[in-house]
Amino acid sequence: MASASSSPLVVGIGGTIGSVSSTERALRTAMTAAADEGFRTHVFGGEDLARLPLYNPRAGERTEAERVFVDTVRQASAIIIASPGYHGSISGLVKNALDLLEETAKDDRPYFADLPVGLIATAYGWQATGSTIAALRSIVHALRGWPTPFAAAVNTQQTHFDAEGRLSDPAVEGQLRLVGQQVARFAPLAGTIRASN
Repeated sequence: MASASSSPLVVGIGGTIGSVSSTERALRTAMTAAADEGFRTHVFGGEDLARLPLYNPRAGERTEAERVFVDTVRQASAIIIASPGYHGSISGLVKNALDLLEETAKDDRPYFADLPVGLIATAYGWQATGSTIAALRSIVHALRGWPTPFAAAVNTQQTHFDAEGRLSDPAVEGQLRLVGQQVARFAPLAGTIRASN
């Protein structure tokens, strides 16, 4: 296993404003699985995303929160995005963070180019989880990333987290962990492709 300082980084993006949500707990379950594979992890949860102002492409300068977010994503070898399903799609909070990545458009590696991206959707019912994952896949493709083959859908009407973040359904926990495992396992392949270009 690589040392903590040299191991690649997985960045997690997701949550809601307010107390730690089911979405953020689901994200942290997947991130733990990536950490178990030897990766460093950094989570931008709901409170972190709430500090990002509405994205203004013409802003002359960026806030400290915006700079930290963009610079951390620039260092990532893999990404995991988790969004609640709001009205059949991703939340404005998550979308605003992804919009901010336009700051990377002129980088040598713009957006999520060549990165594996794991996807998680949570919703009170199955319909919104499906449409939210579809929206996330479309966005990741637009950002030039590779959505991993498996995406996790969490129906919070049936599956619950306790105060410590433990899931009531071991099968759902396994699905969330699979998201983290897949991004960790595909990240070295993405690095090899970038090195050969």
